[in-house]
Amino acid sequence: MYNLIRPYLFRLDPEVAHERTLKALRLAGNFAPSRWMLQLLFYAPSKPVDAFGLTFKNPIGIAAGYDKDGIAIRGLSALGFGHVEIGTVTSLPQPGNPSPRIFRLVEDEAVINRMGFPSRGSEFMQVELDPAYKANFVERILGFGRSRTRFKRLSTSAMLGINLGKNKNTPNEEAVLDYLALVQNFGRYADYLAINVSSPNTAGLRDLQSRAVLETLLGHIHQQRLLEQKQYKKRIPILVKLSPDMTKAELDDAIEAVLRSRMDGIIVTNTTLGRDGLQSSQKGESGGLSGSPLRARSEAVLAQTVKKVNGQVSIVSVGGIMNPDDAKKRLDMGATLIQIYTGLIYRGPRLVREILHSL
Repeated sequence: MYNLIRPYLFRLDPEVAHERTLKALRLAGNFAPSRWMLQLLFYAPSKPVDAFGLTFKNPIGIAAGYDKDGIAIRGLSALGFGHVEIGTVTSLPQPGNPSPRIFRLVEDEAVINRMGFPSRGSEFMQVELDPAYKANFVERILGFGRSRTRFKRLSTSAMLGINLGKNKNTPNEEAVLDYLALVQNFGRYADYLAINVSSPNTAGLRDLQSRAVLETLLGHIHQQRLLEQKQYKKRIPILVKLSPDMTKAELDDAIEAVLRSRMDGIIVTNTTLGRDGLQSSQKGESGGLSGSPLRARSEAVLAQTVKKVNGQVSIVSVGGIMNPDDAKKRLDMGATLIQIYTGLIYRGPRLVREILHSL
């Protein structure tokens, strides 16, 4: 089916095609008959895996960036994913960078994006995740206050990860305040949280990956996590997403900061600023590159991370996973979970089932 739809989607502007696909998934996921039909069409065998103290129904997830505001969680879950990572969400709404900001490099099976964390903000996503939150929000507007214990998370068959980022206008010296507020807002909804300090599309964000800065930031986040766990009587795993563009020494330092801060896992990698070997005429566009050209670099970073971590925390591998062989290789290399995004654009949702049948 996707082979018939793809030519139409590829004639559209990439961002328009993405928005239409996401809206279709939202619509299909919000109605039981259509959600059941998706589950039937994309049924995949169960391949349980344990990570971060959680049991995932399979090791495949959709990477952050696909559903930035959490509007299509049920639809994505129905495609067979073991986990859905939404976001990146920011505390305050922000539009992101000007359009055009997504480019397909078809010859290279790649995408360049310079989205810059477009987000409808924390309030919007909380309404999407929690049917009771809207009532709480109205009560707060009317001056009745808000109960932090009155919530019920949207029910899904996949584990839910929420990717957190700072607002563009928040200086790095104050970034910790954004992340603490987001942990406070979303710890109760998520199965795990992911701290994004590695997007290349927010100026200065990657500076937060330096060891001293990162260790301080994560130390504060850990303390906030403990407060939320006490409040909601649930464990909140926190992962950190890292860049593929660090030197080996920088990567080792960042991993050491993650381990010393008692985080639960590492996601490698985000998109790259590298452009080696590209054929497309759009290779000069600025932004983060994903897809097939990221494969080798992402594998190299995964290998170094697995060696440095030495089993202390679980690792999620993302970047350049375009087919079942890519996925199997990452798991064989030591990743506990994998995530796809650009592979979904070029192969379609059947990729989830194809990977699971190959494992």
